[in-house]
Amino acid sequence: MRKQLLLHTRQYVQKDYLMHTHQCQLFRMGYVRLKIRELAEERGWTLKDVANYSGVNYNTVRSYVQRGSLNTVDLSAVFKIARAFEVTLEELVEVLEE
Repeated sequence: MRKQLLLHTRQYVQKDYLMHTHQCQLFRMGYVRLKIRELAEERGWTLKDVANYSGVNYNTVRSYVQRGSLNTVDLSAVFKIARAFEVTLEELVEVLEE
């Protein structure tokens, strides 16, 4: 009985953790554009510099710039990018369509 309860609890915790992690990582905001290129140009940074300073994977940074409009972003990555530029989220994110 104790093994079954422990196994059930572990499965529940894992399931809850995966759901919470997914919800935190993917943030649906309508359509937005991240002003990464403009902010990088103001500072004389390349996209690789943005990735290095923010700690966000280069391919993620590049895809955010290339895709233009986004409807799903990794919120933790957006926070890191904003922190690297020393700007607020409002200064980084341009709402295109809600």
